[in-house]
Amino acid sequence: MTTDSGENRRTSSQNVSEKTKVAETQPLYDPMDPSLPLNWSLKKKYFNLIVPAVLTFVVAFGSSIYTPAIVDVMVDFHVSQTAAILPLSTYVLSLAFSGMISAPISEIMGRLGTYRYLVPLSAIFTLACGFAPNFAALCILRFFSGFFGSATFAVSAGTGADMFAPQDRALPGSLQLFAPFLGPAMGPFIGGFVTQGNGWKWSQYALCIILAACYIPVWFLEETYLKVILLRRQKAAEGYGAAAEPTDDKPKSKASTLLLGVVFITLLRPMKMLATEPIVIFLSLYVAYSFAVVFSFFGSIPYVFLVVYGFDRRDTGLVFLGLGLGCVLAIPTYVYLDKITYMKEWHKKNDGIAVADHVNISPEHRLWPAMIGGLGLPIGLFWYGWTANKDIHWIVPILGLVPFGWGNLCIYIATAIYLVDTYAALTAASAIAANGLLRYMLGASFPLFTVQMYEHLGIGWATSVLGFLSLSMLPIPWALFRWGATLRARSTLEKNAIME
Repeated sequence: MTTDSGENRRTSSQNVSEKTKVAETQPLYDPMDPSLPLNWSLKKKYFNLIVPAVLTFVVAFGSSIYTPAIVDVMVDFHVSQTAAILPLSTYVLSLAFSGMISAPISEIMGRLGTYRYLVPLSAIFTLACGFAPNFAALCILRFFSGFFGSATFAVSAGTGADMFAPQDRALPGSLQLFAPFLGPAMGPFIGGFVTQGNGWKWSQYALCIILAACYIPVWFLEETYLKVILLRRQKAAEGYGAAAEPTDDKPKSKASTLLLGVVFITLLRPMKMLATEPIVIFLSLYVAYSFAVVFSFFGSIPYVFLVVYGFDRRDTGLVFLGLGLGCVLAIPTYVYLDKITYMKEWHKKNDGIAVADHVNISPEHRLWPAMIGGLGLPIGLFWYGWTANKDIHWIVPILGLVPFGWGNLCIYIATAIYLVDTYAALTAASAIAANGLLRYMLGASFPLFTVQMYEHLGIGWATSVLGFLSLSMLPIPWALFRWGATLRARSTLEKNAIME
C-alpha cells in the first residue's frame, strides 16, 4: 500500500510537471489575442463601458438629490441651514477618500470586484439613511453611502483605458467622464419632484431604488484589467492539475502581504503623485476648483431664485438643467477638438504603419478642449451673477449656467484623458484618484459657506469672486501644453507597464 501510494504521488508529480512545461511553452500575452479587452468588439467594449458609467452617474446623482430636502431636514431635526447641508458635504467628502482606496485595489484585484461587491453596500447605507433616528446618524450614513458607491469613479476611468487604445479614447472617454458630471446637475431636478410633499426621506429611497436597478447589469460584465487577466492565466497554467496536491515549493500569498500592498500602494501612491508630480498637482487644483463651484451652486441657486424670482422647490430643481445642457454640449465639443488636434497628429505619424509599430502622440494634444473650455467658466459665472435681477427674465441667468457647465466638463474630460495617456494603465487609476482627492474635498467645503457669502457680498459680487478665481487658473492647461513634455520627462514614475 505504501509503495503504491508513493508511485501514485510520483506519477501525479510527473503529470503536473509535464503539464506545467506545456503551459510554459504557450504565450500568456499575445497583443492580437481576441479575448483581451483591447481586441473586443465595439459592442462588447461599450457594454462594459456604459454599465460602470451609469453607476458613476447614479452615485454622483446621489450627492445632490439631497439638496431640495435641506429645508425638510432643518424642520425634522431642528438644525440650522448650515448644519442641514452637512449630509451633502459628508457624502461628497467620502467620494475623495473612497477613490484613493478603490483605485489601487482595482490594480491589484481587478476592476470587476469593485463594481460587484461595493455598490450593494452603498445601496444598503442609502436605504438606511431614510431610517436615520437622528441628525448625526444621517450624516454618518450618508458618508458611508458615498464611500462605497464612489469606488466606481476612479475604477471606471481605468476600465476605459483597459479597452481602448489612446487614439480611440475620445468618444468613450468623454461619455465615461460625462456621467459623473451630469449626475450632480440632475440630482436637484429629480430630488425636487420626489421630495415635494413627501419629505426628505424619499430623496434617499429614490436613490436606493435607482441604484439597485442600475446594479443588475453588473453581473454581465467581464474583467478588463490586463494585469489581473494575465496573472489569472499564469496561475491557471502553473496550477493546472495540481489542485489535489499543492507543492510546498510554490510560494503562498499571505493576508499580511496584501495588507501591506493596500496600505502602501493604495494610500501612498496617490498622495505621492499629488505631492510630487507637477502635472497632477496643477490639474488637480484646476479641476478641483471648477468642480467645487458646481457644488456651490447647490447653495447659491436655491438662494438666488428664491430671493429674486420666488421659485419653489420644483422650479429651483429645473434651473440645474442649464448645467446639464452645458455638459451635453461638451461631448461633441471634445470629440471635435480631439479630431482636429490629437487625431490629426496621430494620423500624420501613423498612416501606413503596422499596428505593432504605431508611434505614440504627445498627450499634450489632449489639452486643447481644456484650453478652450476654460473660457466658459468666467463667462458663465459673470453672466449668471450679474443677470440675476428682478428686471431681467429668469431664463437669462439660467442660460449663463450653460457655458459654465460646458467649460467645466471640457476641462475635466481633457485633463482626465491626459492623465490616463501620461501615466498609462499602471498608475492611471491612482492619478485619477489623486485628482479626485482634492476635487471632492473642495466640493464638500464650498456649500458650507456659499449662502453666507451671497448674503454678505450680494449675488453679483459673490459670483464675481468665483469668476476672478477661475480667470487666475485659466493659464494652467496652456502652460502644461507648453512645458508638459519636460515635466513628464522628469517624472520618476514608470509608464506603459503591463505588470508591476
